[in-house]
Amino acid sequence: MTQTTLEQTLSNGWPKRFMITLTAYDITRIWEAGTRFILSLLTLTILLGLAGGVIKTFLDLRLLLSADVDVALRQVVVDTLTLLAVVEVLKTTLAYCSDGRVRVTFIIDTVLVVMLTEVISRWFTGGEWHQFAILGGILITLGLMRIVAVRYSPTPTTFTQQASQLGLSFP
Repeated sequence: MTQTTLEQTLSNGWPKRFMITLTAYDITRIWEAGTRFILSLLTLTILLGLAGGVIKTFLDLRLLLSADVDVALRQVVVDTLTLLAVVEVLKTTLAYCSDGRVRVTFIIDTVLVVMLTEVISRWFTGGEWHQFAILGGILITLGLMRIVAVRYSPTPTTFTQQASQLGLSFP
């Protein structure tokens, strides 16, 4: 095939129209649509996992009849705290969908909830002191990071918004 024949084929055929349409369409729109679709699937997955976790926690209440009360309640508390960590992950995902970015404070909140769940579960299972020291150091570091992230946030916030992000509430 000569060069002119190839140019004629492309000028008359669908591949050239396809390339023109593809280059004319903004690639960021494709990225945003794909990201929103995948995050919708992730949100659905998190919700299904959350529902399954609630059912499992509810079924763990039968341990009250067969095991010691403290063992059963420990299991329910750990399950509940794990579900709260999943809720924080869902909150981070939904914040990305609405804002188009992930907020550092949401990520830190998620990790804090997970770490507190780990501390409580270690406490119930009788962990060693060095495990608590390591987890405590991580929690203090995350707490400081949370304060710095709120204090030096790139978005302008009012005092009331900063107080609510820090977990303070005013009557």
